[in-house]
Amino acid sequence: MTAMPPSSPDEPLQPQRFFAVVPAAGVGKRMGADRPKQYLVLRGRTLIEHTLERLCGFTPIERVIVALAAEDPYREGIAILNSSRVLCCEGGAERCHTVHSALNSLAGIAADSDWVLVHDVARPCVRVEDLQRLLDRLQGHPVGGLLGVPVWDTMKRTASDDQVIGTVDRQHLWRAYTPQMFRYGVLRDALSAVLARGELVTDEAAAIEAAGLKPLLVEGAQDNIKVTRPEDLALAEFYMAQQEAGQS
Repeated sequence: MTAMPPSSPDEPLQPQRFFAVVPAAGVGKRMGADRPKQYLVLRGRTLIEHTLERLCGFTPIERVIVALAAEDPYREGIAILNSSRVLCCEGGAERCHTVHSALNSLAGIAADSDWVLVHDVARPCVRVEDLQRLLDRLQGHPVGGLLGVPVWDTMKRTASDDQVIGTVDRQHLWRAYTPQMFRYGVLRDALSAVLARGELVTDEAAAIEAAGLKPLLVEGAQDNIKVTRPEDLALAEFYMAQQEAGQS
């Protein structure tokens, strides 16, 4: 697979179009809740509502594709899922299957050179400034990239029994966040190739890397956390309050 080269100065500039994909078919086992974590309530609304409102409120994004579990009983009453800017589709067994399904839903809508921003449904604190920074940094990039944060903690590697077997050099190590933004055709083909080999990837950048391409890491805000465990809900609420108060 080859990346799409940027337009040359002599070629007419094609208008850039942006779409978002939100995989929301997971069950969130680590939360230990009675429902998938995207339907847990945070500040009076569900996580999925907070996340979709931030994406839908970002003007450059034309449409948001939300991939839900088949026969999802919790989607009823989530008004934003019925928005004209939101298109729902059925997800799959793993995240990569779910994202692939959402990309297939964009067939005939998105051109290969358009951009797709894949964002975790459980990252409700993503900042508009970070979305704009991602678009600005990747403008003209042939492949795409992702938000991330450099690792500052000391990193340890362990054996299967949790005994430390070494300290990992943290220089050039990053925490991978979302959105992860790639050309539609490049990401679709990369994920298709991975799944055809029977492999699984935990994020879109890994599929891009497997295709021999190099995503660009764009530093974002550390409060763009992923709600994974029960204590993360309180932390997300704290960060949202700080954002509203303009304190961070």
